[in-house]
Amino acid sequence: MNYYANELTRSALLPLRMQSHMLRQMIETPLNPWPETYSKRFVSASCTMFENMTRRYGKPEWDIDSTRIDGHDVPVTEDIIVERTWCDLLHFHRDETLAGDRDDPKVLLVAPMSGHYATLLRGTVKAMLPEHEVYITDWRDARDVPMASGSFTLDDFVTEIMECIRCLGPDIHVIAVCQPAVGALAATAVMSSMGDECTPASLTLMGGPLDTRRNPTAVNEFAESKSIDWFKRNVIQRVPWPNAGAMRRVYPGYIQLSGFMAMNLDRHIEAHKSVFNDMITGDCDSIDQHNKFYDEYLAVMDLPADFYLETVERVFIKHELPKGKYTYKGEVIDLGAIRETALMTVEGERDDICGIGQTEAAQDLCPNVPDDKRWHYMQPGVGHYGVFNGTRWRTEIQPRIREMIRTVRYQRQGGSRSSKVA
Repeated sequence: MNYYANELTRSALLPLRMQSHMLRQMIETPLNPWPETYSKRFVSASCTMFENMTRRYGKPEWDIDSTRIDGHDVPVTEDIIVERTWCDLLHFHRDETLAGDRDDPKVLLVAPMSGHYATLLRGTVKAMLPEHEVYITDWRDARDVPMASGSFTLDDFVTEIMECIRCLGPDIHVIAVCQPAVGALAATAVMSSMGDECTPASLTLMGGPLDTRRNPTAVNEFAESKSIDWFKRNVIQRVPWPNAGAMRRVYPGYIQLSGFMAMNLDRHIEAHKSVFNDMITGDCDSIDQHNKFYDEYLAVMDLPADFYLETVERVFIKHELPKGKYTYKGEVIDLGAIRETALMTVEGERDDICGIGQTEAAQDLCPNVPDDKRWHYMQPGVGHYGVFNGTRWRTEIQPRIREMIRTVRYQRQGGSRSSKVA
């Protein structure tokens, strides 16, 4: 019933939001005779804050119109390569008439299915675009998937990743950010065991919970402190009508967002206090920066219940992957089968979601990857978000991934180049 109460509250606030919007428009119109005073700016800022804090944040736009290649601005368009029930495979197509006939590596970004939309990786995509053909998994909001489409489990997640890889063909370089690190590693192991020709040439795992027993964070400790029955009783809800996915069991995005906010509540409160003062003083740059961040941060999606519960139980409570007990369709996967795929792990020194060592664990779990195909990098001074977005990502992390991909590509073409980028 919590989901219904949440929707009812949003509906009840709608008249107040409309009144607030009308009042702000009246105040800000050039025809208003009220002079530009502190009181006027205070009322306007109060209305704006109320509207922002009570509205529903829909899926953000990618807003990637161009990239810069060899000193030229090249138009970029979003193309849906494959449209599936739970996932669209997007390609950021660079205009070949301006980009020229390039033979850039193909990169598949596996976006997290953990509450936020794939657009959270906008900065990741932008940094990769100038020198790569970039594709990304764009997961659907479970509240928009009809019950008739069936359930979605952790096995289905691994299957979706493999299907996207196969769609792109051989010589694909996979980058999994955060939560999908487990699924991407499992998919690579399954494809390696099958001798699939589309097995990734390289796999980069960034800030992923592969072994949460190492340096456990508050998130890991919370998951282990509760039974799976507790999660079923307290966080699983049914999507209310009239959403397309009405009556589907989900882990609602608003609950996930509450957890995110609670982890750094003081920081969020101070950020909103600061932007309120900026609205009054007219610091437009700070306001724009704040709004861009929270438009993305507050846009959340529901997760299918089976997928969420299996992830909590198998990854965070039972630790099936590091214990060698992780199964795919009933059979234990063999991480030792990964021999030809290069492996790179990336971590952030201040990551409070995936502690140091949790992602690097992949290096120990994949014993048969040759030494000249292994890379690990720990970025000083960044938290979880900074691993795949921001200045350090663009200037420190992405160049290392770029160099790794080109080293692997050179090796596969018969060269002997070796470059430990970390």
